[in-house]
This record gives sequence, structure tokens and C-alpha cells, in this order.
Amino acid sequence: MTDHPVSTTPPAVPGRLLTFPNPEGLATSIRAKALVFHDPQSERLLEHVEHIAASDATALLIGETGTGKELVARHIHAVSGRTGPFVAVNCGAFSESLIDAELFGHESGAFTGASHARAGWFETAHGGTLFLDEIGDMPLALQVKLLRVLQERQVVRLGARQPIPVDVRLIAATNVDLTKAVQAGRFRADLFYRLHVAVLHLPPLRERPGDILPLARHFVQSYCARRSQPAPALSTSAERALLAYEWPGNIRELETIIHYALIVRQGERIKREDLRLPHSLEETLPPQQDNLELLRQIVADLMQEGRPELYETIEQVIFGTAFAYCGGNQLRTARELGISRNMLRTQLKHFGLLGQPLIVPTD
Repeated sequence: MTDHPVSTTPPAVPGRLLTFPNPEGLATSIRAKALVFHDPQSERLLEHVEHIAASDATALLIGETGTGKELVARHIHAVSGRTGPFVAVNCGAFSESLIDAELFGHESGAFTGASHARAGWFETAHGGTLFLDEIGDMPLALQVKLLRVLQERQVVRLGARQPIPVDVRLIAATNVDLTKAVQAGRFRADLFYRLHVAVLHLPPLRERPGDILPLARHFVQSYCARRSQPAPALSTSAERALLAYEWPGNIRELETIIHYALIVRQGERIKREDLRLPHSLEETLPPQQDNLELLRQIVADLMQEGRPELYETIEQVIFGTAFAYCGGNQLRTARELGISRNMLRTQLKHFGLLGQPLIVPTD
């Protein structure tokens, strides 16, 4: 959750590149492990990012999942001159009771199980930067406390009365429309305006096509370097396919597609068919009703075989296939399956699918 320094461009990648020095060791919650500023729109974004970094203003990063919001936040911290640590927190990954104690800290005996006092993330980030991802998922009660910290620059641990001064720059990020969340009563208007100081809109990958091929080549080089293998080139047809695809999963989906292409390729170049892009699958699928009839027949055949734990096996296949089909994008997978993201994460953890290489279904 704390420091992972950001490194910048190797000569082989055009434009500026932000990445982590040890991306394979990062948590699965980090969705974009590299960010290129080669497209003209991205170059303008980088100029804006570094201009904002020079101040101590609270920053709000807005963009779809997988667009590199945490990498941008780390770059802001890296060039800001702040000497304290960078601390990253995903607000959507904790229950309301847990995140309260984690953010603001607690004293011994503050609640059941609190056997000793503990500093919160605000105290940990003293002198540095606190990055709150998915700020739109923060419960309303905690939004009040966060607003107070931003106004008073001090925190009060759970179970304590004495405030503790903190010197922290806050960077928040969201992939939801906070204006609509305010109108719906799910986000406080006063906190929204407090965060809405230095706003950065991170465009999705489909809107910065000049970054797609440099990022693809970076992932090819990165995965091959880990295995001490020569990096294959992208064929012209593969490049055209990458540029034509919409990338709903953004940079994380691109990395997944490239990783899989490196596994299945044969020869010295990555060909279009190695990419297994999801839209190409949709073109070859039979009509929906035929698929359902086929599924019913398969289930009936499996029951006739007397397969043990059939229900759990089918569940694992459904979640694993959907997660891979959506390029590892949890929000998209939950939306396609018609379930909540929390329910999806529970199932992915249950079946050990988080952090595993994705096997994209083929025709």
C-alpha cells in the first residue's frame, strides 16, 4: 500500500513511459502497470499533471478503470518535492468499520480486537501523499470525517480525543460521475467541492490511439525480459487489430491480451490470431438461443456422467470465463453477469482467480 517508485522511459519506447520497477510483484488491485504519453492528447495530459504536481493542491483524478490513475498519482508525488511516503488506499476494498480505523487509526481497546494502538493511513503518509482510489465508494459517514481532516489538517484516532496534526497531500480518484452521485445523495456536495480543486480527466485508451502500440511493445519487451527471451515483433495485421479494438478494459486489458499472445504464438512475430481479441469471438458465436440450448445439453450430459461437485465446477467455469473474456476488468465482468462487484470479488477469491494468468476463451 506504500511506496512503489515510478520509473520512466527506456529508449525503446517512444514518448514518456511511467511504470513500476517490479510490476510482477504488485497487488492485483493495481490495474494499469504502465502508462505511455506518446499520443498528442496524452502529452497534453502529462504537461497538466506536472503543472499540478508543483503545487500542494488536492487533486482529483477521473477516468475509467485501467486508465492509469494510480501511476499518475505516483508521478505527481514523485515530482512534487514532498519527502514523505506515498500511500495508496482503495476505498472500495474495505468495509465501513474497517476503513474508518485504517484511515484515521485507533487506540488500544477502541473496539473488539484492538489490542494495541495503531496509526492510520493519514499519519503514515505524514509529509507525503495519500492516494484514495474509488473515492466514490466511501460511505457517507466517513465522508464527513474526511472533510474535517481536509479542513483542519488533523486526525482523531478511534477511541481518542486528542487530535494529531498531519501534513498530507490528498489525491483522490474515481471512475464514477461524482456530480450524479451528489445529485443522488450518495456523495456529499461539500466534500465534492473540496476535492474539485485540481481535476485531471484521464482519457480511456480508445481515445489516445497513439499510446496503444508503444504500450503493446512495452508489455512484449517486459514479459520477454523476465524470461530472458528475445522479444517478437508485432505483425502488421496484429497492429491494425490492436488499433481497431475499443479496449473497454483499457491498459490492463491490453497487457492481458499481449501476455496471452506471447504464450500461444508460434513463430517470430505476433500475428492477429494470437491476440484472441474478444470482439473477434462475438463474430463467430452462434445465435444466443442456440448457445442456451447447447449449454442445457452440456449440463444434462455432465449430470449423466455423474460429475462430483457439478454446481461448484460450473460456477467456477462461469466466473473464470467471464473474468477472462472481460480482460480482468472486475467492473465490466460484474456488469456483464448482472451481479455486484463485491459478489464477483467474493467468487473470484473463492476460486483463486485473482492474480492468476487469464486464459481467454477461443473459438
